[in-house]
Amino acid sequence: MRTNIVRHESMIVSYDVVDGWTVVEVDGEVDAHTAPMIREAVIKLLDEGRRHFVLDLGFVAFMDSMGLGVIVAITKRIREHEGSLHIASVSSRVLRIFDISGMRESYEFYPSAAEAVQSPPSPGSLAHWPHPTSD
Repeated sequence: MRTNIVRHESMIVSYDVVDGWTVVEVDGEVDAHTAPMIREAVIKLLDEGRRHFVLDLGFVAFMDSMGLGVIVAITKRIREHEGSLHIASVSSRVLRIFDISGMRESYEFYPSAAEAVQSPPSPGSLAHWPHPTSD
């Protein structure tokens, strides 16, 4: 059963649990005004004990660099909790932001959320995420 966790005039964030994955669906615009709400929603789910996420961006009409920034921020949090993240249903426009930023190789992309939940959750899904350098 899908549960709404954020309702804003230009965006809705909801989630459902499917085969051990918390599927977070974003519907609307992801920008400087809405990105922090997504971050807080995922943090709340992490605080509730959820660790393995699919971020479904199939209904994202617009995403800017702040949107990418929030994905980076939630990736760090998920990694700190030894979780995993798959990203699903990304449009070519949104995927271009990942390409331009050089972040495409750091994530696992799936054509749909249904396909993303097929593989078992694994901390190894963030294996390509940049590791902090030790000085």
